[in-house]
Amino acid sequence: MKRRHDTRNICVIAHVDHGKTTLVDALFRQAGMFRDNETVEERVMDANDLEKERGITIFSKNAAVTWNNVKINIVDTPGHADFGGEVQRIMKMVDGALLLVDAVDGPMPQTKYVLKNALEIGLAPVVVINKIDRPDARPDWVLNQVFDLFAALGANDRQLDFHTVYTSAKNGVATLDPGSVGDSMAPLLDTIIDKVEPPLVNLKEPFRMLVTSVLYDNYLGLMAVGKVDRGTVRASESIARIDRAGDISFTKIQKLFTFERLERKETDTAAAGDIVMVAAGFKKLDIGETLANRDLPEALPAIEIDEPTISMNFSINTSVFAGLSGDKLTGRSLEDRLMRELRSNLALRVKRAEGGEAFEVSGRGELHLSILIETMRREGYELSVSRPKIITKTVGDVVMEPEEFVIVDVEEEYSGKVIEKLGSRRGELKNMANMEKGQVRLEFTIPARGLIGMQSELMTETRGCAVVTHSFHRHIPWAGPIEGRRNGSLISQDQGIATAYALDRLSDRGEFFVEPGARVYEGMVVGENNKENDLVVKVTKGKKLTNMRSVSSDDTVRLAPPRIMSLEQCLEYLADDELAEVTPDSLRIRKKLLNEEDRKKQRKKTEAA
Repeated sequence: MKRRHDTRNICVIAHVDHGKTTLVDALFRQAGMFRDNETVEERVMDANDLEKERGITIFSKNAAVTWNNVKINIVDTPGHADFGGEVQRIMKMVDGALLLVDAVDGPMPQTKYVLKNALEIGLAPVVVINKIDRPDARPDWVLNQVFDLFAALGANDRQLDFHTVYTSAKNGVATLDPGSVGDSMAPLLDTIIDKVEPPLVNLKEPFRMLVTSVLYDNYLGLMAVGKVDRGTVRASESIARIDRAGDISFTKIQKLFTFERLERKETDTAAAGDIVMVAAGFKKLDIGETLANRDLPEALPAIEIDEPTISMNFSINTSVFAGLSGDKLTGRSLEDRLMRELRSNLALRVKRAEGGEAFEVSGRGELHLSILIETMRREGYELSVSRPKIITKTVGDVVMEPEEFVIVDVEEEYSGKVIEKLGSRRGELKNMANMEKGQVRLEFTIPARGLIGMQSELMTETRGCAVVTHSFHRHIPWAGPIEGRRNGSLISQDQGIATAYALDRLSDRGEFFVEPGARVYEGMVVGENNKENDLVVKVTKGKKLTNMRSVSSDDTVRLAPPRIMSLEQCLEYLADDELAEVTPDSLRIRKKLLNEEDRKKQRKKTEAA
């Protein structure tokens, strides 16, 4: 075994919005990846449309830069705990990590999550305190908080002796001294080369590689991405594929690629320590499988992924508006798409729901599943999605449920309302600290059930100024009943076009989700009732025409703007007897049973039972 001093393999890990992708941009520019006159968009690693729109990293990506004749393979990873499956598998591919922390916020829930994963597999992260250019930056306080977090997570002496770099990724500067500004990103690149351990390799043993990502190419088909664990491999070489069940098949490498800058580069050979992409005409390929020497096919340990904590039922769209905008409408197409997603989304679970007409899809959180739903609707799928529900497990005779650690940053005047709201859902206040400019940071633990629908309520109570972040904390015994949504729904009585006249007459009943001219159907939820019960309303009623005129009858109708909800807000709003109807061009909420008489019969059955 020896060290490969010409290579470093690192990942960038952080909480959401602490600047991972912007930091990678700055490293690329410092390493001379772009010409001086080249126009480069911001966050070049965020190639997916959803990533660009939301400003978050969802899928891990590979790139490489060369600095002082050393090749640095960089993997940008998601910062949200809902995409922890991406983070956990990427950790298998690197030898070091940059832990990015905001110079004002300090460690946040996802910081703890990603750091915990890095420490558990033995990585010794380099701490990067970013955004030191902010007027309210407090790098010394943040550094102390990071050290305390390392200690709390059980870091060993080597990991506790971490190295720190201070950066302003937006301005492209780094420094080892928080008192100086810095003039380039060179100090960070030098630290990576000096402090991140080179890969420990054995070039003489037979080739072996763990598949940590699966990509698809229209010409080359399925391709495996991973770090070569040992030996060397050559293009046109015959190799063995060992699946998760231990079954062995053989194939021949068609193309072999390494990464250079943001692109893949074809190569004839690769050695232990290299991150490569292998195209071998795979008919089937899953993450966690092993590619190995044909004569000595030994499997590597499979990737262990945390279990899902939340589930939803996906089914075909059965509303009267089905098929108006999408072209993938059948249960078969829905099943094929979900099965295809399982190949690359390790944290996802899919099985037939009771009754066989829907699929129970389980993931790490609402965001994890909502990204899948949003991706599918953009691909032309129409589907119905049920209210999220948490996944319990039984330990002995005790039913356990997931608990979340929550941080809420809010203006001081609204802190009482936040404590009251989370307390009503069995949240327990753990810490309260004053921040800058009248802000307060509240830390809670709360059953995951209590967070379903909480985001929209907090936004209303705090007038949109609350910033909520959370991550999985642990499993706890079942906490008992939790208060859900208090208000009932306003439900359309018939099919037609919503009119301004009807909405105006019903405005005192509640808040509407539709505007005049919107198409509605019987059983569609068109608003939120002011009271606890559901109310059937006729929003298609038109104004009666007469040949008499008066000043009052011709007044212009002035309506309050409707509440237009995002996909996540729709999922949070759902009651147990409601579905979210998702199509390429619209989001609607509907009752599972569209007819009011059917709903009454269902309620009687429930009450009798």
